[in-house]
Amino acid sequence: MAASYQQASTFLAGLDEDWRRHIESIGPCLLQPKPARDPYEALMRAIAYQQLHAKAGDAIIGRLLGLYPSGTFPGPEQILATDAAQLRGCGFSASKIATLQGIAQATLDGIVPDYATAQAMDDEALIKRLVTLRGVGRWTVEMLLIYSLERPDILPADDFGVREGYRRLKGLDAQPSSRQMSEIGRAWSPYRTVAAWYLWRVPK
Repeated sequence: MAASYQQASTFLAGLDEDWRRHIESIGPCLLQPKPARDPYEALMRAIAYQQLHAKAGDAIIGRLLGLYPSGTFPGPEQILATDAAQLRGCGFSASKIATLQGIAQATLDGIVPDYATAQAMDDEALIKRLVTLRGVGRWTVEMLLIYSLERPDILPADDFGVREGYRRLKGLDAQPSSRQMSEIGRAWSPYRTVAAWYLWRVPK
């Protein structure tokens, strides 16, 4: 992957002076996917991090793993058998608990695909399938596409950090809207995943 990240960085640095300066100051892309995670686990983890800082999400996941003796990520049957009060004790809201339970049930029902099936699906087909689940929006599926399935051309245009990063990169007064961000990002294809990684790192 390092070679493809280097290719992406070179491409993005060639877009204009702002990109070149930023990429030079940040250095090589160090995106670390987790390809061992199946879509079920990736979605569950993404729900934990929704609208939270990384440290808060890490703490919630740590408490969740602590509920189960094996210390490994709980399967869908385990989640469905876990009392809601215990999940609440991990830091999940009532809404997120309902989402976790829905993802677990959808996995057992075959709606959430296994890794091989997901890998064979194109980006939009997988997004369309999974956003039917309660509490699962496009951003959540995009995190799965980036971090588990290692898709190279994903731009989470709804992501605050991406839009704010672009605002700072270009010295704009206001963030672009999600729609504007999608349009702007077309110029970064086929390396939009790496573009997002760099936008998350534009200094304040």
